[in-house]
Formats: sequence, C-alpha cells, structure tokens
Amino acid sequence: MSIDFMDKVAIVTGAGGGLGRAYALELAKRGAKVVVNDLGGARDGTGHSDMALEVVEEIEKMGGEAISNGGSVTEYDQMEKMVADAKQKWGGVHILINNAGVLRDKTFAKMTPDDFEFVLKVHLTGSAFVTKACWETFREQSYGRVLMTASSTGLFGNFGQANYGAAKLGLAGFTKTLQLEGAKYNIRVNSLSPVAGTRMTEDLFPEEAFKLFAPENVVPAALFLVSEDAPTNQIVGAGAGGFHSAWVVMNDAVWLPDGERTVEGFAANWDKINEFTNLKAPQSGSEQSGAILTAMQKVTGTGPSSARG
Repeated sequence: MSIDFMDKVAIVTGAGGGLGRAYALELAKRGAKVVVNDLGGARDGTGHSDMALEVVEEIEKMGGEAISNGGSVTEYDQMEKMVADAKQKWGGVHILINNAGVLRDKTFAKMTPDDFEFVLKVHLTGSAFVTKACWETFREQSYGRVLMTASSTGLFGNFGQANYGAAKLGLAGFTKTLQLEGAKYNIRVNSLSPVAGTRMTEDLFPEEAFKLFAPENVVPAALFLVSEDAPTNQIVGAGAGGFHSAWVVMNDAVWLPDGERTVEGFAANWDKINEFTNLKAPQSGSEQSGAILTAMQKVTGTGPSSARG
C-alpha cells in the first residue's frame, strides 16, 4: 500500500535542517504542499539564518511546492500568521509536525532559571502555540494530523537535561488530552521519540553512530503517524532503523481499609503497591479513579460505580 499526501498541506517547524528538513522533503516527495518553518538560530536558540529558504529551494527543484516561514514558535501571533498565509495560498492546513527545539544542557545545580524556562517555552509552549493556531482549522475541516516530538529524556530521564526532559514529557501529556478533544473532529495526535544525528546532537554521537542515526531513518515513523490512516494517542520511538512503541502504564490499585490508611499502612503495603505486574495503559485520566474503585469493590463488595479523575 502506497502512502501519499496529495492535496494535503503540511507545516513542519524547525524544518531548516536535521529531522525537520527530512520530514519536509519526504512530505513534498509524496505530494504535500509544505510550510517550512525555521527561525534558523543556533541549537541554544540564539541567532537567525535562511535555512528554511534553502529547504524550499530543494523542494522546488524536485518539482514540489513549499513556502518558507521564519516565525518563532514562541510568538503566537507569528504562528497565527503562518497558518493564515498557508490557508490563503493553499486553502487549508491538514498536517502539523511540531519539531522545533533547542538545547541548553547543564546539570540542574548549574542551570539558570532562564535556561529552564526558555527550553520549556520553545518545546512545550511553542508546540502548544502552533497547534492552537491550527486547531480551529482542523475542527472546521474535520481533519487534522498532529505530531509532537517527545524524547527518551522525557520518557526515561537523562543526566543534565532537566529542562529538556520536563518539556518533552509535557508534550506526551499534551498529546493525550488533545487526542481526546480532537477525536470527534477526525484529529489524530501522536508523539514521536526520535534518536537522530543532527546539529542538536552532533557532539553527543561518535562519528560512525552519527551516520547510523541519520534523520532519514526516523522519517517512516513520523510520516505514518501523520498519514490519513494514522493511529492516535501513540508514543513511538525511532532511530537507526529501529522502531518501538512506549506506553504510560499503571498496575492494579491496592485498596487500604480505614484502619490501614496511614503512612505506616502504606509502607507495609509498598511492595504490593509497587509490583510491576498486571500493567495496563489507560486511555484517559478517569481510568485511574476507576482502577481505585475496582480495587475497593474487590475488598468490600460495594462502592460507587464510577468517579472522575
């Protein structure tokens, strides 16, 4: 089965190089009209360049259609204008890949409040701003595909990246609520955790590994997750030709009766509460409440049938 993006308009942020460039080129090859957004700064978010224009030229040389945009994802009015320009030129926006990012890696002890706040602003708030600028269009046309860029740092942690990890796990949580709110409008929202050799990571990989983790090896997962038949509410990892899924899971609740509902009672039951068994991946927050009520009913045989988390 061939997957194409004919008659689709896609916005890719941070598309001047690395992963974003690879996404934009492949979308264009498969028929999409592409907005190539990139502020063009260094990986710490400083400076500007014409990187987006260069990618547009690449797309046009291969017969595709694209426009460049140098707006900052941290400026909502600029993102609104980007979406308006795309709609004026091509009549709609159907796909959004939130890929823009920066790094300001330091241990938390050495990290300034500005280092923390700025990374969250670009990754988390920036993704929210671009998605918000597209959201009403997606609802009106009953079609939208959104991809957030999560990270193994957000999902599992990484030394020296407290700011980056907080932002990236935030994006996974953002995805989980948006996929619920967008479902009735055929808006599907997913998270991708890529491992790629780009200018963001070039000094983190040995040379041979850098080549192995080429951005092009992430593209298959990214484009599937914004395709017409994409799933929703998925967290997918990709890199060097390897692909996997990840989940936020919980085990069965342990319900403590009144007499045991103390700090000491919790401590006495900690091993059971912390058992890595009977795991499930809830599809909404209300399932946590439901799991607690189910545990209570097993012990008491009574209890409310539902609760809101």
